[in-house]
Amino acid sequence: MKPFGSTPAALMLLVFGTCVAAAQGGQTPPAAPAGQAPPAGRGAQTPPAPMSFFVTSTPIGKGGNLGGLAGADAHCQALASAAGAGNRVWRAYLSTQGAGAVNARDRIGKGPWHNVKGQIVARDLEHLHGDTLELARIGNQLHRMTALTEKGDRVTGAGDTPNQHDILTGSQPDGRAFPEGKDMTCSNWTSADAGNAQVGHHDRAGGPAVSWNSVHASAGCSQEALIKTGGNGFLYCFATGETR
Repeated sequence: MKPFGSTPAALMLLVFGTCVAAAQGGQTPPAAPAGQAPPAGRGAQTPPAPMSFFVTSTPIGKGGNLGGLAGADAHCQALASAAGAGNRVWRAYLSTQGAGAVNARDRIGKGPWHNVKGQIVARDLEHLHGDTLELARIGNQLHRMTALTEKGDRVTGAGDTPNQHDILTGSQPDGRAFPEGKDMTCSNWTSADAGNAQVGHHDRAGGPAVSWNSVHASAGCSQEALIKTGGNGFLYCFATGETR
């Protein structure tokens, strides 16, 4: 009897197996465990979430006179449109005071919000404002590295020249309006002279608190006064979740 390896059929099988191994680089990919799909390739990765939050790259330039809430919203919408995100409804994170006062948190939708790179800023309103002790302890994801402009640029902050970390909000830490009395909204965003504006720090640095939305009042409402206290008239812009 001839050994198995010397038969013509065995030789053909040996040659075929050698060719297959060579075509595969000499390695056979491991099989997926039973009941489990093979790992997805790079082409199956989930694309980043669309931009739904940014810090304005340029100010309106008239100090605290933003043209009211409508003018501030139009500024956010125009910058978003220039960045290719104009099909969404954008609102400036601003409160007003007095009769018919508006809370900034009531203007911006329910979230979640991501920056231009798809990085999460906050899951929802409660996460954004730290509405519970646990959420306040954890904190949202809005800070120097995620509070980017619609162009993807970092806004200068504490330690930079110039320091422009003051962001106009006119709001208390919970995102609600200040009571009537001292002006904290530059006459509801129509004054470039008298009054003050409450600001937050996008870099969470400096001031009596490291709040992103409510740290201190500006020195005044002129463009020069906003710059003097570490700002430039920048705004937070949020997509509401509505489309145009």
